[in-house]
Amino acid sequence: MTSKNKVVIRIAGKDYTLVGMESDEYIQKVGLYIDKKMNEILMRNNRLSTSLAAVLTAINVADDFFKSREAEVNVRKEKEAVNEELEKLRNEIMQLKEENGSLAAKNTSLQLELAKREAELGEVRNSMDKGSRTLIQKTLSGYDM
Repeated sequence: MTSKNKVVIRIAGKDYTLVGMESDEYIQKVGLYIDKKMNEILMRNNRLSTSLAAVLTAINVADDFFKSREAEVNVRKEKEAVNEELEKLRNEIMQLKEENGSLAAKNTSLQLELAKREAELGEVRNSMDKGSRTLIQKTLSGYDM
């Protein structure tokens, strides 16, 4: 069971005893934040009563809170948009990998086809060379007669 902490903090020159479930350090941090805000307000107008300065401090703290909450919502929206874009990019990468695999297989197939055609062409050239030689020989032998 968590025990309550009793912490004395100073705000605008007055001591206040706070009791809470948070750590002493956290309560002191909150107290310092409020003290800083209230002192800023009192420095701008030293004629303010403590109660009016406290109300203005509360308004400033609420303003900070709402701006912080709005910033958090915006960050979450940005995070969701980034995650969606990331998912799209992952899908695109998968599609490109598949396409790359298909193109690599097609390239291999075309290279094999090219090698076969080159071999056939070589055979045809050899055959033509033999035929040409035979024709030349026949032509030349006809002159010898």
